[in-house]
Amino acid sequence: MNFFEHQATARRHSFRLVLLFAVAVAGIVLAVDAAAWLVFANADALPGETATMLVFTTLVTLGIIGLGSLYRVATLRGGGESIALQMGGVAVPEQGNDFHLRRLRNVVEEIAIASGVPMPRLYVLEHEAAINAFAAGYSPSDAVVAVTRGALERLNRDELQGVIAHEFSHILNGDMRLNIRLIGVLFGILMLAIIGRKVLELGRGRDRNAGAILVAALIAMVVGYIGLFFGRLIKAGVSRSRERLADASAVQFTRQTSGLAGALKKIGGVDAGSKLSHRGDAEEISHMLFGDGVGLRSWFATHPPLVERIQALEPGFSDEQLLRLSLQWHANPPSGLEEDAQLGFTGAVVPPPLPAATAEQAVTPAAVAAQVAQPGADDYRRADAIAAHIPADLRALATQRESVVPLLLGLLFDAQPAVVDKQGDEISARMGKTVALEARRLHQQFLATLHPALRLPLASLAFPVLRLRPRPELDVFLDTVNAMVYTDGIVSLFEYCLARLLTVHVRESLDPSRYARFGRRKLSEVRSEIATLLAVVAQSGNADADAARKAYLAGIQRVMPDQAMPYLARPNGVLALDDAWMPLDALEPLAKEVLVEAITATIGHDGRVSIAEAELLRTICSTLHCPLPPLLGKAA
Repeated sequence: MNFFEHQATARRHSFRLVLLFAVAVAGIVLAVDAAAWLVFANADALPGETATMLVFTTLVTLGIIGLGSLYRVATLRGGGESIALQMGGVAVPEQGNDFHLRRLRNVVEEIAIASGVPMPRLYVLEHEAAINAFAAGYSPSDAVVAVTRGALERLNRDELQGVIAHEFSHILNGDMRLNIRLIGVLFGILMLAIIGRKVLELGRGRDRNAGAILVAALIAMVVGYIGLFFGRLIKAGVSRSRERLADASAVQFTRQTSGLAGALKKIGGVDAGSKLSHRGDAEEISHMLFGDGVGLRSWFATHPPLVERIQALEPGFSDEQLLRLSLQWHANPPSGLEEDAQLGFTGAVVPPPLPAATAEQAVTPAAVAAQVAQPGADDYRRADAIAAHIPADLRALATQRESVVPLLLGLLFDAQPAVVDKQGDEISARMGKTVALEARRLHQQFLATLHPALRLPLASLAFPVLRLRPRPELDVFLDTVNAMVYTDGIVSLFEYCLARLLTVHVRESLDPSRYARFGRRKLSEVRSEIATLLAVVAQSGNADADAARKAYLAGIQRVMPDQAMPYLARPNGVLALDDAWMPLDALEPLAKEVLVEAITATIGHDGRVSIAEAELLRTICSTLHCPLPPLLGKAA
């Protein structure tokens, strides 16, 4: 199953979730009505009065459930960060002396680069000795990855990498969006149990006249646990299959099974296991965790059995082997850092070289589409090279609150000095002369000659720090970014798309729930927007009009082979894309797959793609929420 198929499946799961929620609500309403009917039948009420009361109890029950879900959804508007804070997470500093945290950051950075998504914010559950982790958010732009202190201390680098790759699978495939919505929806069907329990707690020891209220509260609590039953069934049904897929994706990504299998063995073998100490909160997010955080079994288990997960990675593994490991680790608990030293991870490693900035490679549209959000072994190798070649000075600037804005603005400067002067004036007018001078200094000193394969990863690493800025400052930043793009209408497609990508990521991080949706539009509904995008890409990459026409037709034949859509150069160039992005981003997942193939066919119509063109392709795909790994393949 590729990214687009997984997205389509996730959209169907969202519809299935609505149906299951409706069944659960109906079950609760019927139980409440049955209790009310029994009370009134014994009270010799008239038929009309009983019917009125049943209508009233139905409406009240629906109101409680609906308001409960709306309330919980509202509390989750902050996205992944709100979940991490609820669980007691502590933000990982961008710089620090804790080697466990530095190792975590390095692993996540490499996987983020290989995946083609913004670097997520990192949290540690400091008081949790268990081995566990989760990813939370509505989209990659607001994603957080949280790990327990136990995972940091017990897992070696390979094992930690396997766990993080598993969580990135949830980020890439849209699982996070469904997971966070599931929390809000299920809270509503638990409301009666919560209300009943609170009333019982408050009513103990009070006047006997309150007996009727307490009986009603007891009934509400008992009936509410029907909601708990359905809630656990829904979570289990949605979660188990996706956990298996995430395990498989992690293995594909990290090139080996031993890391992920080792992490699962340690969950089963160390005393702390994977169960979290905050059981109430863990129950609510149990479907989001890497390992079973609660201990539910059978129908209610949110994860496949532990040994079954290990056997999928190592077919010969048995319960007896897990028992032997458990006895061994009970006497001598494992230390991830000590194992790293034994495996040789502490020494300096010579990074593989980057290809020449002018190198070209062969690509095929279908192969590129298959790579979207599906990084493999080669992608991780390329990510290693990219991460290692980002200059240390730039990496430090990307993690500092005061320097991140000038750094990102510096990436947007044009190659023409006259345009650069005007762009500097736009920065000065909005953010001050100091920011403008610093952005220009960084551009001249570092960014103008930066290898084209390093620009997007650098922006990705800077994003977690950027989104910490106050909202008014981010609004000014976005205004400045767009002013730089529109300075005189002469701007490269890459600069334009990078500015667009920054705008998309910042807006989604500010209002994550607002942008959390699956597209539903068909290709036939956005014919003109597709033609505009492919025409702009073609004329941007080909100075010769005939070559641009051939490139455009190569793309159109891929996406709309039966349509007569002649090539028309857009006189305003990249600015013609302003009205095309939203309709294109609203395409249904499988339609986006065809569109990515068409864009690839347009850029690589001659069978060769330069590094700069590959990064342009990645930028366009990221803007359309189709994250693409680095395309630093073999030379053509």
